[in-house]
Amino acid sequence: MGKRIKPGRIGVCLLGSHPAVLEQWHKILGGSEFRVEMRQLRSAEMMNPTRTQLPDAQVFVIDAEGPRAVTETLLAGLQTAHPGSRAIVVGGKLADAAAFGLLRQGARGLLTFKEAQRQLPRAVQSVVAGGYWVPRQVLSEFVNSILHAGGVRAAAISSARLSRREREVCDALLENLSNKEIGTRQNISERTVKFHVSNLLAKFGVQRRADLILLCYQGEKG
Repeated sequence: MGKRIKPGRIGVCLLGSHPAVLEQWHKILGGSEFRVEMRQLRSAEMMNPTRTQLPDAQVFVIDAEGPRAVTETLLAGLQTAHPGSRAIVVGGKLADAAAFGLLRQGARGLLTFKEAQRQLPRAVQSVVAGGYWVPRQVLSEFVNSILHAGGVRAAAISSARLSRREREVCDALLENLSNKEIGTRQNISERTVKFHVSNLLAKFGVQRRADLILLCYQGEKG
């Protein structure tokens, strides 16, 4: 384990091979709510993150300008070495295939370099709070791909403290049913469905249905 970042601020570790990029991100996260450290990594170190001395940051921000396989390997290694941390990946473009692979490896945030100029502080705060920071279109397409493949089942739900009705509503959400369709299936009013959905989002600490599906998908992996 690397040295522990002092409490009181959000601990952020910037990872990448380009010092100029890391310095730029350091300036963007210059607010008093962050404590930022930088680690310039060679490709070999990014491919073996469990053997690399890194601080126990709450959020790792990764420069994904290199090969996608390297970034995905780094993400997987961070989950092993720092299981309580979150990861935000910043790259030049977010093509669906690359974005989906990064999300499957546990990325909680995806930003382009241009978006990072304005959104990086808010993205860090969002993922620390348990949410996701992913472009709406990318998130929608990813959720659709999971649903189409039948890859989501509520492994994360089984360990949550939910009522029987909440479990039923949550399972229906994972089938991408509307509130009206859920109400018809469960023989309850649409207003009651909205109430249960609000409770579910609050219990899982997310704001959108798509975030809940992602959370359950990644929970299933664990």
